[in-house]
Amino acid sequence: MPEELNAYINAASTVVFSPGRINLIGEFTDYNKGFVLPAAIDKGVYVAITPRTDQTIQLYSVDFKETYQTTIHELTPSGNASWPNYLLGVVSEFRKSGISITGFDAAITGNMPIGSGLSSSAAIECATALALNHLLQSRFDKLQMVQLSQRAENDFVGVQCGIMDQFASMFGRADHAIKLDCRSLDYEYMPLSMDGLRIVLLNTNVKHSHGSSAYNERRAQCEAGVAILRQHEPGVAFLRDATLEMVNRHLLKDDATIYKRCKFIVEENERVVGAGEDLKNGDLVSFGKKMYASHHGLQNLFEASCTELDFLVDCVRNNPNVLGARMMGGGFGGCTINLVKTEAVEALISEVSSSYSQSMHMELTPHIASIESGTTMLKQPATHA
Repeated sequence: MPEELNAYINAASTVVFSPGRINLIGEFTDYNKGFVLPAAIDKGVYVAITPRTDQTIQLYSVDFKETYQTTIHELTPSGNASWPNYLLGVVSEFRKSGISITGFDAAITGNMPIGSGLSSSAAIECATALALNHLLQSRFDKLQMVQLSQRAENDFVGVQCGIMDQFASMFGRADHAIKLDCRSLDYEYMPLSMDGLRIVLLNTNVKHSHGSSAYNERRAQCEAGVAILRQHEPGVAFLRDATLEMVNRHLLKDDATIYKRCKFIVEENERVVGAGEDLKNGDLVSFGKKMYASHHGLQNLFEASCTELDFLVDCVRNNPNVLGARMMGGGFGGCTINLVKTEAVEALISEVSSSYSQSMHMELTPHIASIESGTTMLKQPATHA
């Protein structure tokens, strides 16, 4: 537990750590009810919640040195800073569920850069949900907390995300990826046999806001594609149900932008299924090729990439020590994820960092990801221990 939190903790406090996530492959497929392949990582957020005897909610960001105060009965989104909304949205969902909530103080800190594509928002939501669940003895199970956290982001924050980020943060298992069916919510833990390889994240340090219009716009375009397809193919409820043949037949002549968005999703969903088989077979060379194909689609069809992300993928594409690379997360900035031979990691980071600095006039931030467990209770109140 970070020392910075100690000043905000007493015997009555509950402290939770919730990790960020990587997504090996399967971008934007979650809200299209398809498959994804995420994993929880060693970076994340810590939330400490201490009950009060009044109706006040006081939030403090250790990292931003910002305080936000409201009451249980005045839960409205903060217009000035985004970070309080992730906590307040979860509080709002608890109230909607009929849970009686008293006021509380919450302190939050983390070791994960916001806007990096590692889903700090879902980590905050899941940490808050587990802490409140314990504090209020509300008996939600893990899946219910995941769904509650997703609703908080959809309805309170206003970002129409799928369920992947919250699911990975809550359900993560050390040294495993999660193959998640975002429609049925069936999931399978898949061992990551990374012998001789490391997962290297390269953060562009270009900031994107998940609440940006571009993210929600692309979701709306996918839904528009489904509406057109359903006129011809009644069995298509989500893009998960569509085939490439359907997309080519019904969308190509209709709207070029919607066609490109939907074509990417259908192809990406097929890649995730194939990538899961690659993991089972230990074929990380084939897996890596699918990562490059994913980025190509994100760049040219879904158009969620940016100059900096494309530069990083192009930098490593012909490097024999890199099996695969792609942009990861909501796009328009954030990280690339790279499968790199262990012995080449340091040299690769040095080489790419230098090229990035010279070409983009920005500094690159690398991180070698470790695959860890999901949302974890670090401290319980003395009376609940």
